[in-house]
Amino acid sequence: MKKFWNEEFETLPLEKMREFQGQKLRETVQWLYDRVPFYRKKLDEKGVAPGDIRSIDDISKLPFTVKNDLRDNYPFGLCAVEMKDLVRVHASSGTTGKPITGPYTADDLAQWAHCMARELWAQGVRSDDIVQNAYGMGLFTGGLGFYLGAQELQCCLVPTGSGMTERQIMLMQDFGSTVLFSTPSYALTIVEKAEKIGVDLRKLPVRIGCFGAEPWTVEMRKEIEERMGIAAHEAYGLTEMMGPGVGFSCEAYRLHLNEDHVYPEIVDPTTLEPVPLGEKGELVFTALQRRAMPLLRYRTRDITSLRRVACECGRSLVVMDKILGRSDDMLIISGVNVFPSQIESIIMEFEEAEPQYQLRVFKKGHLDAMRVELEAKPEVYGRGADAVQDLANRIAARIQGVVGINAPVEVLPAGTIARSEGKAKRVIDERK
Repeated sequence: MKKFWNEEFETLPLEKMREFQGQKLRETVQWLYDRVPFYRKKLDEKGVAPGDIRSIDDISKLPFTVKNDLRDNYPFGLCAVEMKDLVRVHASSGTTGKPITGPYTADDLAQWAHCMARELWAQGVRSDDIVQNAYGMGLFTGGLGFYLGAQELQCCLVPTGSGMTERQIMLMQDFGSTVLFSTPSYALTIVEKAEKIGVDLRKLPVRIGCFGAEPWTVEMRKEIEERMGIAAHEAYGLTEMMGPGVGFSCEAYRLHLNEDHVYPEIVDPTTLEPVPLGEKGELVFTALQRRAMPLLRYRTRDITSLRRVACECGRSLVVMDKILGRSDDMLIISGVNVFPSQIESIIMEFEEAEPQYQLRVFKKGHLDAMRVELEAKPEVYGRGADAVQDLANRIAARIQGVVGINAPVEVLPAGTIARSEGKAKRVIDERK
């Protein structure tokens, strides 16, 4: 059986990959210059003509695109094709304003399906799998993106959508599902419900989980794997590029990017200058093969780093480190930069703690302060109030030692924190 879904591009030598990226970048810049007034104006203002782009190194000459550019041109001001050429439109949740639209031509959808098939194949999904898709099926790219990948692999797909958790478990039992698609926080919700109703997921046929749409730590991955008895893999994506399928974890749990479709850069979030491989900064993407709405140098706000490694899986695709957080999600507590993922990693060090937590941010005088609220395992509550407080004190001390902030920890009664059926809400901001 073949090891790669597309061996040519998944193992392409770097020199050949850069030649391909340069060719596709030239085509994309010309395409946008000819069809999108926004980009023609931006390029003219920088004094850059499409003919000035000769190799992938010339990408630094191009303007950045930011989320407000998409909102200002909502819904289709950045679209490079006519509406009659579109076959689908997705959109982000729009929780902070107008949603971000993601239009697709038929070719764009085919590319997306191919990238998702690469991901699922790398994670061990095969045509004889029964795949339970517990992502929401709607404007959000997750559900239908995973649907495309499973369809490309010709799996048996069970599109349950999110919610109705007890029914999810019943269908896993009755249908013999072998693969689960969901957010990692919803996977934990399924685990918790199964334990409450006496179902041991580790005894079911499910063997692979493909999880994405929100940041999650290595510690949470291990928790899910232990409690479900599966291999838990990661999907990385964003509506602005295609949705899930931008990046995927392989058998070695390294996150590879489909860099023949989306070209990644890491820049200093303040100076916007490129940083060397291995150094942290803001992740920037350029769509290389899309036609409906390819974006140039889109600032994701995700903080991470890129590496070139000889991966055990055999893929030469660039590797992205775990997302530390988003530059716009970063909290400044007592003058210290704090990402929610840092707190999650610490909480997950404690076996007595459940992976259910939230960070409550509030004003203390003129400074921002934070309280960590979480739940404990049942046996902790069973040992009484002193044991509960002892756990809170130890976690607070660990946060102080690792992050360098004084953040009180409160262990709430079991079931207090709202369970997620999609993206978990981790930060409760009371400053406004």
